Formats: sequence, C-alpha cells, structure tokens
Amino acid sequence: MSKQIGKKAAIELSMTTFVTIVLVVVVMVLGIFFIQRIFKSGTNAIDSIDSQVQDQINQLFSTEGTKIAVYPTSRAITLVKGDDPKGFAFSVKNNAVNSADFSYTLTSDDISKCGSTMTKQIADSYVLGGTGSFSLGPGNPLDLPRLVKFEVPDTAPPCTIIYTLDIKKGTESYSGADIFVTIK
Repeated sequence: MSKQIGKKAAIELSMTTFVTIVLVVVVMVLGIFFIQRIFKSGTNAIDSIDSQVQDQINQLFSTEGTKIAVYPTSRAITLVKGDDPKGFAFSVKNNAVNSADFSYTLTSDDISKCGSTMTKQIADSYVLGGTGSFSLGPGNPLDLPRLVKFEVPDTAPPCTIIYTLDIKKGTESYSGADIFVTIK
C-alpha cells in the first residue's frame, strides 16, 4: 500500500512540476512580448517628438529673413546632474542667392554663477555635438535640424551657464544665439 501511495505522490509531483514549468514559460513569453511592445512604443514616441521639433523649426522659418531657428524657442534648458543627455535643436537657412558652406560652434560664454571651481574648459566638456559644418543651397534650410546635447556629471555644481551658438558662413559670422543651461 505504501508503494502505491509513493507512486501516486511521484506522479502528482511530476505533474505539478510540469504545470509549473509550462506556466513559467508562458509568463516569460508574455513578458518578452510586453517588453518588446514597450520599447517599440518608446521608439515611436521619440520619432514623434523628432517630427514635432522639425515642424516647430519649419514654422519658425516662415518669417521672412529668419536665418536661424532654435528649439525650444525659449533657449532655456534645465538639466539634472547625472541624467541622460538633453539639449536643443537648431536649423539654419541660407538667405543668400548662392550656395554656401556653414560651420557652427557652441562654447561657454558666462560661467560666473557657477562658483570658483567651474572653468570654461569644464563647461565646454559638457557639450556633445557642439561643432560641425554643412553646405546649403540658396534659400534652403537644413534638411534635418542639428541636435546639441549636454551631458552633466554628478560632480557639476548647480548653476546656470550661458553658452553662445556661433554660426559662420565661410569665415564670416552669419548668425548666433545664446543658450541658457541650468544645472540642478
């Protein structure tokens, strides 16, 4: 009799193990499915934001004579130390009748509100994509706005840094803007 109970318990235990394994596999497959959907929707959200930025910049160029468009239009950016890089987008329009080569640089201009440990070299090291060049045909804006980001380490002091975006057409100054970066 005890042999029958042992066999019954063994069959019951193996069935419970089998059901548990099936349930774990189903949960893992569903988890992978949902994670994949989350990443896909995140990518779509980023693409949507990108197209919204491009639309906003194109609207800014609708004003006659505009040479540069910066988004966000406030030119004020708030960053959290150690957070993912964030920044601004800008586009340039060639208002001349000839094609031209352009270049841009973003450099720190005013670090006076950051204390004595902050230097221009340190402030400039936070910039990602702060220099570049491109060519534009007559009357054409950039096809894709340029993106400049800031990567702020945990050691950065909380303060506001004013950066200057300088755009040159050839060797001559063409346009520019001040960008206000607040680190919290």
